[in-house]
This record gives sequence, structure tokens and C-alpha cells, in this order.
Amino acid sequence: MLDLDDATLEKHSVTLAGHRTSISLERGFWRHLRRLADEEGLAINELVRLIDEARTGSLSGALRAYVLQNLERDLAKLHA
Repeated sequence: MLDLDDATLEKHSVTLAGHRTSISLERGFWRHLRRLADEEGLAINELVRLIDEARTGSLSGALRAYVLQNLERDLAKLHA
């Protein structure tokens, strides 16, 4: 009935400020981050770096918020 495979946490390594770090996010968030990076013509590391520089809270929370804000923006465009 419900397909919750996208809720499975996946850990990915990225390089921030010259250091490797691991980020755990749900599979669905990684998929949308890759799509958003592609749309911006950026590598996923570069998009994560930009979000990391702009964040005030946790990196994983900032990444989720970025995805959510973009999905909401896209949805609003559909209903405009």
C-alpha cells in the first residue's frame, strides 16, 4: 500500500572546505538534490558546499529545507 523506500537513510561522502564528511539523508532527498544540482549545472559537491556556507543550523536539515523549498516553488508554479 505505502512505498516508503525513499525514507531509507543513505550516507554519502562530500568534500567541504577540503575535508571529507559524510551526510545521511533519506534516499528521496538525495534524488532531488542530484536533480537540483543538474538543473543548476553544478556538481552535487558544489551544491552542498553552497548550502553549507549559507546554513545556520545542521547541514542535513539545511539540505532537506533546500529540497523542500524548491519542491514547494515548483508546485506553486504549477498552480499559478
